[in-house]
Amino acid sequence: MSRICQITGKRMTVGNNVSHSKRRTKRTFLPNLFDKKYFLPEENRWITLRVSAAGMRNINKNGLKASLEEAKSKGYISIY
Repeated sequence: MSRICQITGKRMTVGNNVSHSKRRTKRTFLPNLFDKKYFLPEENRWITLRVSAAGMRNINKNGLKASLEEAKSKGYISIY
């Protein structure tokens, strides 16, 4: 699994470390990802997702089924 949220599509971004003398070196910003199990009552089974903290809030707000359908339409996941 790569470091991409399966609900929001958040992924690693690139930026700079800036020292006191203003020298810039490349660095990466990683998303806040968790491997989390959710129960899908429509299919009576558990699914494991790699979601960010923002993805968890999205699931809590919109519901699991709606979030999965939206992620599938945007191409973040193929099957669940």
